[in-house]
Amino acid sequence: SPVNARAVVVEDLSRHFGDFVAVDKVSFDVRQGEVFGFLGPNGAGKTTTIKMLTGLLAPTSGVGKVDGLDITQDRRELRNRIGYMSQKFSLYGDLSVSENIEFFAGLYGVTGSRFDQRRAWILEMARLTSKEADLTGTLPLGFKQRLALGCAVLHEPAILFLDEPTSGVDPNARRSFWDLIDHLSELGTTVFVSTHYMEEAEYCGRLALMNKGKLIALASPEELRRSMDTPLVEIPVSDPRIAVTLLNQTAGVDEVSMYGRSVRVALEPGTRPSALAETLSDQGLEPGPVKPLQASLEDVFVSLVRAEGGARVG
Repeated sequence: SPVNARAVVVEDLSRHFGDFVAVDKVSFDVRQGEVFGFLGPNGAGKTTTIKMLTGLLAPTSGVGKVDGLDITQDRRELRNRIGYMSQKFSLYGDLSVSENIEFFAGLYGVTGSRFDQRRAWILEMARLTSKEADLTGTLPLGFKQRLALGCAVLHEPAILFLDEPTSGVDPNARRSFWDLIDHLSELGTTVFVSTHYMEEAEYCGRLALMNKGKLIALASPEELRRSMDTPLVEIPVSDPRIAVTLLNQTAGVDEVSMYGRSVRVALEPGTRPSALAETLSDQGLEPGPVKPLQASLEDVFVSLVRAEGGARVG
């Protein structure tokens, strides 16, 4: 397939539930073989978008193509070409590990020697080779997650959709899960993953940020960090709590938070950090040296979402 081919193309995609607009005229594309991160606060429209792209939900309006198939017209065929794993790890708890793999193989029509190969691959990848007779419901969460991923890619789909796949999983299991995602991507699978963990966003080639059903940013992690125009500084102080209260009332301060024995301050453009140090000093808060910081993705997203008037509540 051609280089730079597009695995997913979305134009003005919308979904309404009655008067509620869950997804509002969203447009983007995903390149073949890319790890594409889909981020945003709860209620931003991420899951609804993924359900439309995987053929589980019809769009109200707009166009979507996944692996060249139309998400409205070709919904049946689409299911065979994609892998989908939701945060609920669509496994059957009362079936054994082996039976779950057989069930998904049946669903995807994977049979014969190909089934034997894929089954062996899943068991090894999920580290369940000695546990194939165990009931899936009794497995620790990290193992369930890997098994769910194995079942989602059992038929070697071109595109894998992961909806919050690491929700509730401990950080070690999360890290090893991302190693698997990288591995799949190196083998040419396009991975479309939604997450609300910012450290995971760093592993993606490009990120789309959703808020209130709209796409508010689309760029690489590095581009997003560079785009933040409010400079950030960290200042050690004798009493961070009092410093936060004081700086919140100081002109030229965009935002301030406690960070250990220091305060982190986002400055409005044009504000001199030394002026803040003087203010803190005047109040007897003994500021240490001012340290400039590179904005984290968390900082960038908080500022972008705030610029849009905050997230949806409830």
